[in-house]
Amino acid sequence: MADVRWEHVTKRFGAVTAVDGVDLAVADREFMVLLGPSGCGKSTLLRLVAGLETPTTGHVFIGGRSVDDIPAKDRDVAMVFQSYALYPHKSVRANIEFPLKVRKVPTAARAARVAEAAASLGLVDLLDRKPAALSGGQRQRVALARAIVRQPAVFCMDEPLSNLDAKLRAETRAELVALHRRLDATFVYVTHDQVEAMTMGTRVAVMSNGVLQQVGTPDDVYHRPATVFVAEFVGTPPMNVFPVGAFEPGDHRVGVRPERLRMGADGPLAATVTLVERLGHEEIVTCELRTGERVLVRHDSEAADAFGPGAVVRLDADARHRHRFDGATGQCLPDDEVPG
Repeated sequence: MADVRWEHVTKRFGAVTAVDGVDLAVADREFMVLLGPSGCGKSTLLRLVAGLETPTTGHVFIGGRSVDDIPAKDRDVAMVFQSYALYPHKSVRANIEFPLKVRKVPTAARAARVAEAAASLGLVDLLDRKPAALSGGQRQRVALARAIVRQPAVFCMDEPLSNLDAKLRAETRAELVALHRRLDATFVYVTHDQVEAMTMGTRVAVMSNGVLQQVGTPDDVYHRPATVFVAEFVGTPPMNVFPVGAFEPGDHRVGVRPERLRMGADGPLAATVTLVERLGHEEIVTCELRTGERVLVRHDSEAADAFGPGAVVRLDADARHRHRFDGATGQCLPDDEVPG
């Protein structure tokens, strides 16, 4: 078993609280994504599992066993860093086999495991090259292969795709999902990119300022956000969250996804079109409310021709597509708590 659990975990660095009372469990063989903006504490959570940091309070468990007093080298965790952390003077083969060499794995067994990992990641023809002769995507695959050969209980990945261009990121996302299925292992993956989280994770844990905001499937966090923060952070473009009383009566805020917002001559809210971004199959229309707040509308390109910059429109959305949040706490309100 390789389940991972943070139990009442807090981590402070002096006066700064990086992780604040987190309770989170990752099931065996799950692909859990820790998602949030820079500085939210997600990498600290990962480092606590790997043994690179120790909790100020609380406990970390791997496979049902507390690892608080177990050194990083004995935790059976493989870490993949954003910077790849390859040895520049060693060949690809030597980089991949290095963790096995440190553990004194016999030569024949090392060679077999290196060959298997290289074949699974398309590195067979690159084994004799040095990292300087590789592209960014190839270096990332070498770092992954080095983690795979260890056959760890848990893979910890800290924004491993951040240094890749958009096309390569998309390709490598697919490779990582396929790799997870092949290895049937536990992955804990950190990213600030919500596209990575939505396309790769079995579940997503959204964090802000060291606090866990919501844990659920990608579908859950997109369609049923638990807080205003999750609503505005997850989605491209993000959800529109209107001020109290702006969209409908009451002391709550209303959120509507850009693809669910309608522009026309009727609707409860007046706005002025300020920008139209044409993306081929769709358009993103930016509108400004009378209060100065920005609202985004996404729809098919054919439907937007009548609404150019300067047009005054009315905004509306079906009741079933409206999300209500407490005006003070930002927490999602159950339907029976929304004033009728």
